[in-house]
Amino acid sequence: MNQTLSRDEYTALEEILVLAKGSRPSACVARNTKRLAGLKLVKIGRSGHPELTDLGRQTLFIKQCVDGLRELSQDPLAVLDAGVGTFLEKKGHATRDPETGLLSLTARGRETLADIDSKSA
Repeated sequence: MNQTLSRDEYTALEEILVLAKGSRPSACVARNTKRLAGLKLVKIGRSGHPELTDLGRQTLFIKQCVDGLRELSQDPLAVLDAGVGTFLEKKGHATRDPETGLLSLTARGRETLADIDSKSA
């Protein structure tokens, strides 16, 4: 991910993901579609409505993973999406306590989060 997206652009991606077929996109989606299409995160479907590309889905998933790392660092009782939790476990960023089933950050997860925060500052 070489591009930096604004909070509004991430919101537009999330709205496109859950946009029902035939429904009218929100003003946020309309405002950001051109730039997101230029970054190849969104494409205009045959119906004329925006759709996420594979890269767009991947970008949203990465954001969800980073948000999950932040949630775990702030609240050890945080419950993450199953896909995000599984991914963080497989990559060694989090471990699951066998007794409670709760996730906790590993040293690698803390290092990754510190690296992400240092690059965004």
